[in-house]
Amino acid sequence: MSLKIGNKVAVLDDVLKGKVIGINGAEISVETTDGMIFKFNASELVRIDVEQHELSKFSDINNSLLKDKIAQNKPKKSLFKKEKKEVILEVDLHISKLTKSTRNMDNYDMLNLQLDTAKSKIEFAISKRIAKVVFIHGVGEGVLRSELLRLLNKYPVKFYDASYKKYGLGATEVYIFQNPI
Repeated sequence: MSLKIGNKVAVLDDVLKGKVIGINGAEISVETTDGMIFKFNASELVRIDVEQHELSKFSDINNSLLKDKIAQNKPKKSLFKKEKKEVILEVDLHISKLTKSTRNMDNYDMLNLQLDTAKSKIEFAISKRIAKVVFIHGVGEGVLRSELLRLLNKYPVKFYDASYKKYGLGATEVYIFQNPI
């Protein structure tokens, strides 16, 4: 890179900018916008071109040029396209949500109630062509989750852990294939 007197430069390892006012071999004299004069080695400087200066207009968030640029890049909505809202059926399989009381129920009965609920909801979703179902099963010891996954293997579905951000660890999202083969 060859610098000439009058070039605008910036210092690589500092926040100084200025104009080259003198060149003495590899030693470059730079005058900052404050009027201070510093001497640097040519390898410590980088030339600032006009294009780079123009780009700085877009660094100010309140700059009108930036707002115009953002407005140009926004996708335009068609008046004729109807946006489709995705329907997601959420099913909470916690036993307290399925029955008022667990009195006279052992673990086997509770698990069967939860699995029967899951089975009826997955069949309902298939019949109503609902594409996604989220089963909230909680973390626990993993018995309900493993039985739920075994049940889901019998249907034309794909399943995976649901969004951790929305449901935490204890949920499984099920995608139902609409045209099973």
